[in-house]
Amino acid sequence: MTSAVSHRTAALGLVAAAAFALAVAPAWIAPPARAANAQDERWLAVAPGRVEPASGLIKLGAPVVAPILEVLVKPGETVFAGQALLRLTDAEARAQLASAEAQAAMRKRVRNKESTPSGAGPRRRAEDGVADAQAAVFDARTALDKAVAERRAGRGADGDVESARTQLANAQAKLEQQADELRKVTADAPLPVSVEGQLNVARSDLQGARATLEKLTIRAPLDGTVLQVNARAGEIAAPQATQPLVLLGDMSALRVRAELDQRDLDKIKVGQQAVVRSDAFRGRDIAGKVASIAPLVESSRTAALSQRNMTDVDVVEVLVDLAEPGPFAVGMKVDVYFRP
Repeated sequence: MTSAVSHRTAALGLVAAAAFALAVAPAWIAPPARAANAQDERWLAVAPGRVEPASGLIKLGAPVVAPILEVLVKPGETVFAGQALLRLTDAEARAQLASAEAQAAMRKRVRNKESTPSGAGPRRRAEDGVADAQAAVFDARTALDKAVAERRAGRGADGDVESARTQLANAQAKLEQQADELRKVTADAPLPVSVEGQLNVARSDLQGARATLEKLTIRAPLDGTVLQVNARAGEIAAPQATQPLVLLGDMSALRVRAELDQRDLDKIKVGQQAVVRSDAFRGRDIAGKVASIAPLVESSRTAALSQRNMTDVDVVEVLVDLAEPGPFAVGMKVDVYFRP
């Protein structure tokens, strides 16, 4: 009798232990999504992914190690290509620029006192035109930065910024025109004499000083929206930083970067229709279309973040353009259902 009770107690203990193990078992031991959806004949395949801007995530970092002087944007702001996003400390660079400007001006005065060599007139005028156009571009960009800062402070208007952008575009077009003119006359014009050469060296140094100063201003490479800012005035910025100073994206259109199981690769083609769903918005389907399929099979990045990498899932990256942004936010986890 005692023995029977003991066996019964042990059996009940095993059942309770099994129930407890199932209750606390980690999510990763559940069957993968691919198998769960295999019975649904409406879909050829299902792939997890994340929403991102159509431009991808543009990560902007510091080109040099320097303290951050000023942060000029915040998350959610829309910016235009070329707009200043933040400035690094630039006092030394501005001093070098002032010195280079003085040197170039002095060399030009010396040059102007000399008579123009025979046949060198067109080349001299073309070089002067390029130098003046380069200065005009630099001044126009500075004026644009000031107009944006004034608007941000509430002292300027959108019209002032647009006018400054137009002035910069005109100055850049003028510089291209002057550069073309210089290229035309350089081949036939005589080589510059000593004073001309000294002036050209000074002008080259001046352009280098402008470039050094410009490098300390982080600008938007395209029209877009500021998604994240990881910078504060006074912090030290460095090229090797793990986080970008500014994360930018073109939010005019969204796409999904999905990880397709390699076993489903033969079922998916560029241009194929798809449906994108998110657990955050149940019952809401957003249409999509396969834009590209990577030619590389690699380990799943999402699986590597959990113990699901024990299943050794190999995937192909697929980009799916969304027909509309829908309710999705950048970075949101979604599932892509590929239509037959």
